[in-house]
Amino acid sequence: MFDEVASGYDRTNTVLSLGQDKLWRVATTRAVAPRPGQRILDLAAGTGASSVALARSGAEVVAGDFSPGMIAEGRRRHGHVPNVTFVEADAMALPFADDEFDAVTISFGLRNVNDPKKALAEMLRVTAPGGRLVICEFSHPQNAAFAGLYRFYNDRVLPVVAKTVSSNADAYDYLNESIRDWPDQKTLSGWIRDARWAQVAHRDLTFGIVALHRAVKPLA
Repeated sequence: MFDEVASGYDRTNTVLSLGQDKLWRVATTRAVAPRPGQRILDLAAGTGASSVALARSGAEVVAGDFSPGMIAEGRRRHGHVPNVTFVEADAMALPFADDEFDAVTISFGLRNVNDPKKALAEMLRVTAPGGRLVICEFSHPQNAAFAGLYRFYNDRVLPVVAKTVSSNADAYDYLNESIRDWPDQKTLSGWIRDARWAQVAHRDLTFGIVALHRAVKPLA
């Protein structure tokens, strides 16, 4: 499914999010706080837009994605960026050594993993002690009135727009379902703690449509 939408993926996301996806990417990059010389794993990197944003700091960024089509599109667009490497990677069985990365981040991809809890444990394994985890993911608005408006947009407006701008509208039916079924901020924070991450915290973006979760791998 993701292979089929790779070429128009970024454009479609910008349209469906009413341009908010760019603001979410900025917030995620700031939370990761990349620095020159660091090694960062960007999972569910898609076509690499988030990876390139991280790489502007001078950090070495590995853009990992489960979809060969996304990786191919990312290499086509950003293969010239010297400090970004594209790798096919299963979040539940990462092809990297223990303690390899200074930070691991995943944006709008954790809910697409068959076993998110296993993925969180794998992210801990490949992160160096003291390293950071940043997760940007769809969540649940806490304000009842706004939540109702958001549900109306997802149920009635998003499918119509997706059919207009996407090459695979069925993929965005799945998007709507996966957002609706994904746990809230408190539950995901609990999963992160259960995976033995420390200093777990989150903040809402765009009234809770998206939540930015942060954690640190313990030093011992």
